[in-house]
Amino acid sequence: METADHPNVIIILTDDLGYGDLSSYGHPTIRTPRLDRMAEEGLRLTSFYAAASACTPSRAGLLTGRYPIRAGLPYVLGPEANDGLSPKEITLGSALKSLGYHTAHIGKWHLGHHENAFLPTAHGFDEYFGLLYSNDMIPPWVKTDRPLTYFRNTDAIEGPVDQRQLTVRYTREAVDFIRRHHNAPFFLYLAHSMPHVPIYASEEHRGRSRGGRYGDVVESLDWSTGRILDTLQELGIDDRTLVIFTSDNGPWNNMPERMFSQELLPGHERIRPWHAGSTGLLRGGKGTSYEGGFRVPAIIRWPNHVPPDRVSAEILTAMDLFSTIIDLAGGVVPSDRSIDGNNATPFLTGVSDFSPTRSFFYCQGEVVEAVREGSWKLRITSDDGVQLFQVEEDPGERFNRAVEEPARVAALRARLEAFRDIVQQW
Repeated sequence: METADHPNVIIILTDDLGYGDLSSYGHPTIRTPRLDRMAEEGLRLTSFYAAASACTPSRAGLLTGRYPIRAGLPYVLGPEANDGLSPKEITLGSALKSLGYHTAHIGKWHLGHHENAFLPTAHGFDEYFGLLYSNDMIPPWVKTDRPLTYFRNTDAIEGPVDQRQLTVRYTREAVDFIRRHHNAPFFLYLAHSMPHVPIYASEEHRGRSRGGRYGDVVESLDWSTGRILDTLQELGIDDRTLVIFTSDNGPWNNMPERMFSQELLPGHERIRPWHAGSTGLLRGGKGTSYEGGFRVPAIIRWPNHVPPDRVSAEILTAMDLFSTIIDLAGGVVPSDRSIDGNNATPFLTGVSDFSPTRSFFYCQGEVVEAVREGSWKLRITSDDGVQLFQVEEDPGERFNRAVEEPARVAALRARLEAFRDIVQQW
Protein backbone atom coordinates (compact mmCIF):
# COMPACT_ATOMS: atom_id res chain seq x y z
CA MET A 1 0.00 0.00 0.00
CA GLU A 2 1.40 3.39 -1.02
CA THR A 3 0.57 6.00 1.59
CA ALA A 4 0.82 8.72 -1.06
CA ASP A 5 -2.17 7.13 -2.78
CA HIS A 6 -4.05 6.03 0.33
CA PRO A 7 -4.14 8.72 3.01
CA ASN A 8 -3.98 8.58 6.74
CA VAL A 9 -7.45 9.43 8.06
CA ILE A 10 -8.40 11.46 11.13
CA ILE A 11 -12.02 12.03 12.10
CA ILE A 12 -12.49 14.59 14.87
CA LEU A 13 -16.01 14.30 16.24
CA THR A 14 -17.27 16.80 18.81
CA ASP A 15 -20.29 16.18 21.04
CA ASP A 16 -23.35 18.48 20.81
CA LEU A 17 -21.44 21.22 18.97
CA GLY A 18 -23.97 23.52 17.31
CA TYR A 19 -24.08 24.68 13.71
CA GLY A 20 -23.42 28.25 14.84
CA ASP A 21 -20.63 27.63 17.35
CA LEU A 22 -17.51 28.23 15.23
CA SER A 23 -16.41 31.65 14.06
CA SER A 24 -16.26 30.36 10.48
CA TYR A 25 -19.96 29.47 10.86
CA GLY A 26 -20.87 32.91 12.16
CA HIS A 27 -20.43 32.96 15.94
CA PRO A 28 -19.77 36.58 16.95
CA THR A 29 -17.64 36.03 20.08
CA ILE A 30 -16.22 32.48 20.09
CA ARG A 31 -12.85 32.49 18.30
CA THR A 32 -11.75 29.35 16.46
CA PRO A 33 -8.72 30.45 14.40
CA ARG A 34 -7.28 26.97 13.78
CA LEU A 35 -10.57 25.58 12.52
CA ASP A 36 -11.11 28.72 10.45
CA ARG A 37 -7.68 28.23 8.88
CA MET A 38 -8.47 24.53 8.35
CA ALA A 39 -11.59 25.61 6.45
CA GLU A 40 -9.56 28.05 4.33
CA GLU A 41 -7.18 25.21 3.49
CA GLY A 42 -9.95 22.79 2.61
CA LEU A 43 -13.71 22.39 2.26
CA ARG A 44 -16.37 23.86 4.54
CA LEU A 45 -19.80 22.30 4.20
CA THR A 46 -22.98 24.18 5.05
CA SER A 47 -25.44 21.29 4.48
CA PHE A 48 -23.70 18.45 6.28
CA TYR A 49 -25.93 16.09 8.25
CA ALA A 50 -25.24 13.84 11.22
CA ALA A 51 -26.86 10.43 10.92
CA ALA A 52 -29.08 11.21 13.93
CA SER A 53 -29.77 14.04 16.35
CA ALA A 54 -28.61 12.08 19.40
CA CYS A 55 -25.34 10.53 20.53
CA THR A 56 -25.48 6.74 20.11
CA PRO A 57 -27.37 6.52 16.81
CA SER A 58 -25.28 9.29 15.27
CA ARG A 59 -22.06 7.41 16.02
CA ALA A 60 -23.50 4.14 14.74
CA GLY A 61 -24.36 5.82 11.43
CA LEU A 62 -20.95 7.46 11.11
CA LEU A 63 -18.97 4.28 11.73
CA THR A 64 -21.14 1.88 9.67
CA GLY A 65 -22.36 4.08 6.81
CA ARG A 66 -25.90 2.93 7.61
CA TYR A 67 -28.96 4.63 9.03
CA PRO A 68 -28.81 3.90 12.79
CA ILE A 69 -32.06 1.96 12.74
CA ARG A 70 -30.55 -0.33 10.10
CA ALA A 71 -27.39 -0.67 12.22
CA GLY A 72 -29.51 -1.69 15.21
CA LEU A 73 -28.90 1.33 17.47
CA PRO A 74 -31.59 3.97 16.88
CA TYR A 75 -31.64 5.01 20.56
CA VAL A 76 -29.23 6.34 23.19
CA LEU A 77 -27.52 3.81 25.46
CA GLY A 78 -27.28 4.52 29.19
CA PRO A 79 -24.73 3.28 31.73
CA GLU A 80 -26.87 0.26 32.59
CA ALA A 81 -27.60 -0.73 28.97
CA ASN A 82 -26.95 -4.38 28.10
CA ASP A 83 -26.83 -4.04 24.31
CA GLY A 84 -24.45 -2.44 21.85
CA LEU A 85 -23.19 -2.36 18.28
CA SER A 86 -23.51 -5.84 16.82
CA PRO A 87 -20.27 -7.73 16.10
CA LYS A 88 -21.77 -8.37 12.66
CA GLU A 89 -21.53 -4.69 11.73
CA ILE A 90 -18.55 -3.56 9.67
CA THR A 91 -17.14 -0.29 10.97
CA LEU A 92 -14.65 2.13 9.50
CA GLY A 93 -12.22 0.73 12.06
CA SER A 94 -12.57 -2.86 10.90
CA ALA A 95 -12.66 -1.91 7.20
CA LEU A 96 -9.45 0.12 7.40
CA LYS A 97 -7.71 -2.37 9.65
CA SER A 98 -8.30 -5.03 6.99
CA LEU A 99 -6.56 -2.72 4.52
CA GLY A 100 -3.42 -2.54 6.66
CA TYR A 101 -4.17 0.61 8.64
CA HIS A 102 -3.20 1.05 12.27
CA THR A 103 -6.45 2.08 13.96
CA ALA A 104 -7.24 3.91 17.18
CA HIS A 105 -10.30 5.32 18.85
CA ILE A 106 -9.74 8.01 21.45
CA GLY A 107 -12.57 9.61 23.38
CA LYS A 108 -16.25 8.87 23.77
CA TRP A 109 -17.46 5.50 22.41
CA HIS A 110 -21.15 5.23 23.40
CA LEU A 111 -21.91 2.17 21.26
CA GLY A 112 -22.13 -0.40 24.05
CA HIS A 113 -19.98 -1.52 26.97
CA HIS A 114 -21.77 -4.38 28.74
CA GLU A 115 -19.61 -6.98 26.98
CA ASN A 116 -16.14 -6.81 25.46
CA ALA A 117 -17.79 -7.71 22.13
CA PHE A 118 -19.31 -4.21 22.10
CA LEU A 119 -16.08 -2.32 22.80
CA PRO A 120 -13.95 -0.48 20.20
CA THR A 121 -11.29 -3.20 20.24
CA ALA A 122 -13.92 -5.66 18.99
CA HIS A 123 -14.90 -3.31 16.16
CA GLY A 124 -11.59 -2.90 14.37
CA PHE A 125 -9.71 -0.51 16.63
CA ASP A 126 -6.23 -1.68 17.63
CA GLU A 127 -6.16 0.82 20.49
CA TYR A 128 -8.75 2.57 22.63
CA PHE A 129 -8.57 5.24 25.32
CA GLY A 130 -11.51 7.22 26.63
CA LEU A 131 -14.99 7.14 28.16
CA LEU A 132 -17.50 4.47 27.27
CA TYR A 133 -20.47 6.88 27.23
CA SER A 134 -21.49 10.49 27.82
CA ASN A 135 -19.84 12.59 30.50
CA ASP A 136 -23.21 13.44 32.13
CA MET A 137 -24.09 9.81 32.81
CA ILE A 138 -23.36 10.09 36.53
CA PRO A 139 -25.44 11.33 39.48
CA PRO A 140 -27.36 13.61 39.81
CA TRP A 141 -28.15 13.71 36.10
CA VAL A 142 -28.46 9.96 35.57
CA LYS A 143 -29.36 7.27 38.09
CA THR A 144 -26.38 4.92 38.18
CA ASP A 145 -23.81 3.52 40.58
CA ARG A 146 -21.14 3.31 37.88
CA PRO A 147 -18.34 5.89 38.17
CA LEU A 148 -17.17 7.76 35.09
CA THR A 149 -13.91 5.99 34.30
CA TYR A 150 -11.18 6.10 31.69
CA PHE A 151 -10.75 2.84 29.79
CA ARG A 152 -7.70 1.68 27.90
CA ASN A 153 -8.54 -1.08 25.46
CA THR A 154 -10.84 -3.29 27.58
CA ASP A 155 -9.73 -2.26 31.06
CA ALA A 156 -10.86 0.48 33.45
CA ILE A 157 -7.67 2.32 34.40
CA GLU A 158 -8.59 5.55 36.17
CA GLY A 159 -11.57 7.19 37.80
CA PRO A 160 -13.51 9.13 38.71
CA VAL A 161 -12.53 11.34 35.78
CA ASP A 162 -11.42 14.96 36.20
CA GLN A 163 -13.49 16.44 33.39
CA ARG A 164 -11.41 19.61 33.28
CA GLN A 165 -8.67 17.51 31.67
CA LEU A 166 -10.78 15.54 29.17
CA THR A 167 -9.89 17.53 26.06
CA VAL A 168 -6.22 17.77 27.08
CA ARG A 169 -5.95 14.04 27.81
CA TYR A 170 -7.60 13.05 24.53
CA THR A 171 -5.35 15.41 22.59
CA ARG A 172 -2.21 14.06 24.26
CA GLU A 173 -3.24 10.49 23.43
CA ALA A 174 -4.05 11.44 19.83
CA VAL A 175 -0.70 13.14 19.26
CA ASP A 176 1.10 10.16 20.77
CA PHE A 177 -0.71 7.75 18.44
CA ILE A 178 0.13 9.84 15.38
CA ARG A 179 3.80 10.00 16.36
CA ARG A 180 3.99 6.24 16.87
CA HIS A 181 2.36 5.36 13.54
CA HIS A 182 3.23 8.19 11.16
CA ASN A 183 5.41 5.94 8.97
CA ALA A 184 2.48 3.69 8.03
CA PRO A 185 -1.13 4.41 7.16
CA PHE A 186 -3.28 5.06 10.22
CA PHE A 187 -6.89 5.80 11.09
CA LEU A 188 -7.59 7.93 14.15
CA TYR A 189 -11.16 8.42 15.36
CA LEU A 190 -11.00 11.17 17.97
CA ALA A 191 -14.41 11.65 19.59
CA HIS A 192 -14.35 14.50 22.08
CA SER A 193 -16.66 14.46 25.10
CA MET A 194 -17.10 18.23 24.87
CA PRO A 195 -19.07 20.40 24.55
CA HIS A 196 -21.70 18.00 25.92
CA VAL A 197 -22.81 19.17 29.37
CA PRO A 198 -21.44 19.34 31.98
CA ILE A 199 -18.90 21.52 30.22
CA TYR A 200 -15.33 21.90 31.44
CA ALA A 201 -12.13 23.42 30.14
CA SER A 202 -8.62 23.08 31.54
CA GLU A 203 -7.10 25.88 33.59
CA GLU A 204 -5.12 27.01 30.53
CA HIS A 205 -8.33 27.63 28.57
CA ARG A 206 -10.73 28.68 31.32
CA GLY A 207 -11.91 32.29 31.41
CA ARG A 208 -10.33 33.27 28.11
CA SER A 209 -13.30 33.41 25.74
CA ARG A 210 -15.73 36.27 25.32
CA GLY A 211 -18.26 33.51 24.75
CA GLY A 212 -18.20 32.54 28.44
CA ARG A 213 -17.61 29.03 29.74
CA TYR A 214 -19.10 27.47 26.63
CA GLY A 215 -16.75 29.60 24.55
CA ASP A 216 -13.80 28.40 26.64
CA VAL A 217 -14.75 24.80 25.85
CA VAL A 218 -15.15 25.34 22.10
CA GLU A 219 -11.91 27.31 21.92
CA SER A 220 -10.12 24.46 23.68
CA LEU A 221 -11.41 22.12 20.95
CA ASP A 222 -9.97 24.56 18.42
CA TRP A 223 -6.63 24.38 20.28
CA SER A 224 -6.80 20.57 20.21
CA THR A 225 -7.37 20.51 16.46
CA GLY A 226 -4.46 22.89 16.02
CA ARG A 227 -2.17 20.58 18.01
CA ILE A 228 -3.07 17.69 15.73
CA LEU A 229 -2.55 19.72 12.55
CA ASP A 230 0.78 21.01 13.86
CA THR A 231 1.88 17.45 14.57
CA LEU A 232 1.08 16.38 11.01
CA GLN A 233 3.13 19.31 9.72
CA GLU A 234 6.04 18.56 12.04
CA LEU A 235 6.14 14.90 10.97
CA GLY A 236 5.98 15.76 7.27
CA ILE A 237 2.71 13.89 6.68
CA ASP A 238 0.39 16.87 6.28
CA ASP A 239 -0.39 16.22 2.61
CA ARG A 240 -0.81 12.48 3.28
CA THR A 241 -3.52 12.95 5.87
CA LEU A 242 -7.24 13.52 5.41
CA VAL A 243 -8.68 15.37 8.42
CA ILE A 244 -12.43 15.71 9.00
CA PHE A 245 -13.91 17.86 11.77
CA THR A 246 -17.62 17.68 12.61
CA SER A 247 -20.20 17.07 15.37
CA ASP A 248 -22.40 14.14 16.34
CA ASN A 249 -25.57 16.29 16.42
CA GLY A 250 -26.78 19.78 17.21
CA PRO A 251 -26.75 21.52 20.61
CA TRP A 252 -28.81 20.37 23.58
CA ASN A 253 -30.68 23.66 23.83
CA ASN A 254 -33.82 21.90 25.07
CA MET A 255 -32.35 20.21 28.15
CA PRO A 256 -34.88 18.77 30.64
CA GLU A 257 -35.10 20.24 34.14
CA ARG A 258 -33.25 17.27 35.63
CA MET A 259 -30.05 18.59 34.07
CA PHE A 260 -30.13 21.71 36.26
CA SER A 261 -29.93 19.86 39.58
CA GLN A 262 -27.91 21.48 42.36
CA GLU A 263 -27.29 18.17 44.16
CA LEU A 264 -23.85 17.69 42.68
CA LEU A 265 -21.06 15.26 43.31
CA PRO A 266 -17.82 16.80 44.68
CA GLY A 267 -15.80 18.41 41.92
CA HIS A 268 -18.76 19.15 39.64
CA GLU A 269 -20.38 22.46 38.83
CA ARG A 270 -24.01 23.28 38.15
CA ILE A 271 -25.22 23.12 34.55
CA ARG A 272 -26.85 26.29 33.22
CA PRO A 273 -29.21 26.57 30.23
CA TRP A 274 -26.67 28.74 28.39
CA HIS A 275 -24.07 25.96 28.55
CA ALA A 276 -25.62 24.56 25.36
CA GLY A 277 -24.48 25.75 21.96
CA SER A 278 -26.09 27.66 19.14
CA THR A 279 -27.81 26.57 15.95
CA GLY A 280 -27.20 29.92 14.28
CA LEU A 281 -29.96 30.48 11.73
CA LEU A 282 -31.35 26.99 12.16
CA ARG A 283 -34.44 25.88 14.07
CA GLY A 284 -34.55 23.21 16.78
CA GLY A 285 -31.68 21.32 18.36
CA LYS A 286 -30.56 17.96 19.64
CA GLY A 287 -33.32 15.36 19.73
CA THR A 288 -35.46 17.10 17.09
CA SER A 289 -35.88 16.56 13.37
CA TYR A 290 -35.57 20.25 12.63
CA GLU A 291 -32.34 21.37 10.94
CA GLY A 292 -30.72 22.40 14.22
CA GLY A 293 -30.74 18.80 15.39
CA PHE A 294 -29.13 17.19 12.36
CA ARG A 295 -27.23 19.86 10.40
CA VAL A 296 -23.76 20.38 11.90
CA PRO A 297 -20.44 22.03 11.04
CA ALA A 298 -18.13 19.99 8.83
CA ILE A 299 -14.64 20.91 7.66
CA ILE A 300 -12.55 18.60 5.47
CA ARG A 301 -8.86 19.14 4.77
CA TRP A 302 -6.33 17.16 2.72
CA PRO A 303 -3.64 19.39 1.17
CA ASN A 304 -3.07 18.93 -2.57
CA HIS A 305 -6.12 16.67 -2.83
CA VAL A 306 -9.11 18.57 -1.41
CA PRO A 307 -9.07 22.00 -3.12
CA PRO A 308 -8.63 24.87 -0.64
CA ASP A 309 -10.92 27.75 0.28
CA ARG A 310 -14.08 26.05 -0.92
CA VAL A 311 -17.54 26.43 0.65
CA SER A 312 -20.35 24.19 -0.52
CA ALA A 313 -24.08 23.93 0.25
CA GLU A 314 -24.26 20.46 -1.33
CA ILE A 315 -25.86 17.79 0.86
CA LEU A 316 -23.38 15.41 2.47
CA THR A 317 -23.91 13.13 5.47
CA ALA A 318 -21.79 11.43 8.10
CA MET A 319 -22.81 8.11 6.54
CA ASP A 320 -21.17 9.17 3.26
CA LEU A 321 -17.81 9.28 5.03
CA PHE A 322 -17.86 5.48 5.32
CA SER A 323 -17.97 4.77 1.58
CA THR A 324 -15.74 7.71 0.72
CA ILE A 325 -12.95 6.84 3.16
CA ILE A 326 -12.95 3.16 2.19
CA ASP A 327 -12.61 4.20 -1.46
CA LEU A 328 -9.74 6.59 -0.70
CA ALA A 329 -8.03 3.84 1.30
CA GLY A 330 -8.11 1.52 -1.70
CA GLY A 331 -10.86 -0.73 -0.40
CA VAL A 332 -14.24 -1.90 -1.62
CA VAL A 333 -17.46 -1.03 0.16
CA PRO A 334 -19.14 -4.16 1.61
CA SER A 335 -21.67 -5.67 -0.78
CA ASP A 336 -23.24 -8.15 1.63
CA ARG A 337 -25.39 -5.50 3.34
CA SER A 338 -27.21 -2.27 2.54
CA ILE A 339 -24.95 0.77 2.84
CA ASP A 340 -26.77 4.10 2.96
CA GLY A 341 -23.77 6.38 2.55
CA ASN A 342 -22.47 7.35 -0.90
CA ASN A 343 -18.93 7.59 -2.23
CA ALA A 344 -18.22 11.33 -2.41
CA THR A 345 -14.58 11.12 -3.52
CA PRO A 346 -15.10 13.07 -6.78
CA PHE A 347 -16.94 15.79 -4.88
CA LEU A 348 -14.35 16.11 -2.11
CA THR A 349 -11.40 16.16 -4.49
CA GLY A 350 -12.96 18.80 -6.71
CA VAL A 351 -13.50 16.55 -9.73
CA SER A 352 -17.21 17.27 -9.38
CA ASP A 353 -19.04 20.27 -7.95
CA PHE A 354 -21.93 18.05 -6.93
CA SER A 355 -22.39 15.61 -4.07
CA PRO A 356 -23.77 12.16 -4.94
CA THR A 357 -26.23 12.51 -2.05
CA ARG A 358 -29.48 14.12 -3.15
CA SER A 359 -31.79 13.08 -0.31
CA PHE A 360 -31.68 12.46 3.43
CA PHE A 361 -34.13 10.92 5.92
CA TYR A 362 -34.42 12.31 9.46
CA CYS A 363 -34.99 9.39 11.86
CA GLN A 364 -35.96 9.91 15.48
CA GLY A 365 -35.47 6.57 17.14
CA GLU A 366 -37.46 4.11 15.02
CA VAL A 367 -39.67 6.85 13.57
CA VAL A 368 -38.93 8.54 10.25
CA GLU A 369 -40.12 12.11 10.71
CA ALA A 370 -38.77 13.97 7.70
CA VAL A 371 -37.08 13.78 4.31
CA ARG A 372 -35.00 16.32 2.43
CA GLU A 373 -34.69 16.04 -1.32
CA GLY A 374 -32.74 18.77 -3.03
CA SER A 375 -33.75 22.06 -1.44
CA TRP A 376 -37.13 20.86 -0.12
CA LYS A 377 -37.85 19.20 3.20
CA LEU A 378 -41.08 17.52 4.29
CA ARG A 379 -41.60 16.95 8.01
CA ILE A 380 -44.62 15.08 9.40
CA THR A 381 -45.12 14.60 13.14
CA SER A 382 -48.08 14.11 15.44
CA ASP A 383 -47.27 17.37 17.25
CA ASP A 384 -46.62 19.67 14.29
CA GLY A 385 -48.61 18.07 11.48
CA VAL A 386 -47.41 18.44 7.89
CA GLN A 387 -44.62 20.95 7.32
CA LEU A 388 -42.88 21.75 4.04
CA PHE A 389 -39.81 23.95 4.00
CA GLN A 390 -37.56 25.25 1.24
CA VAL A 391 -34.44 24.96 3.37
CA GLU A 392 -32.06 26.75 1.01
CA GLU A 393 -34.25 29.87 0.97
CA ASP A 394 -35.47 29.31 4.52
CA PRO A 395 -32.79 27.50 6.59
CA GLY A 396 -34.58 28.54 9.79
CA GLU A 397 -37.70 26.59 8.76
CA ARG A 398 -39.92 29.57 9.54
CA PHE A 399 -42.34 29.31 6.65
CA ASN A 400 -44.51 26.23 6.18
CA ARG A 401 -45.35 26.05 2.47
CA ALA A 402 -47.34 22.82 2.53
CA VAL A 403 -50.64 24.47 1.58
CA GLU A 404 -49.24 26.22 -1.48
CA GLU A 405 -47.24 23.19 -2.70
CA PRO A 406 -49.64 20.19 -2.53
CA ALA A 407 -47.99 18.30 -5.40
CA ARG A 408 -44.57 18.58 -3.80
CA VAL A 409 -45.99 17.46 -0.46
CA ALA A 410 -47.56 14.42 -2.15
CA ALA A 411 -44.32 13.45 -3.90
CA LEU A 412 -42.18 13.81 -0.77
CA ARG A 413 -44.78 12.05 1.36
CA ALA A 414 -44.60 9.09 -1.03
CA ARG A 415 -40.80 9.01 -0.59
CA LEU A 416 -41.17 9.24 3.17
CA GLU A 417 -43.78 6.49 3.39
CA ALA A 418 -41.80 4.20 1.09
CA PHE A 419 -38.78 4.62 3.34
CA ARG A 420 -40.91 3.98 6.42
CA ASP A 421 -42.07 0.70 4.83
CA ILE A 422 -38.43 -0.30 4.34
CA VAL A 423 -37.58 0.68 7.92
CA GLN A 424 -40.32 -1.57 9.30
CA GLN A 425 -38.60 -4.54 7.61
CA TRP A 426 -35.32 -3.85 9.43
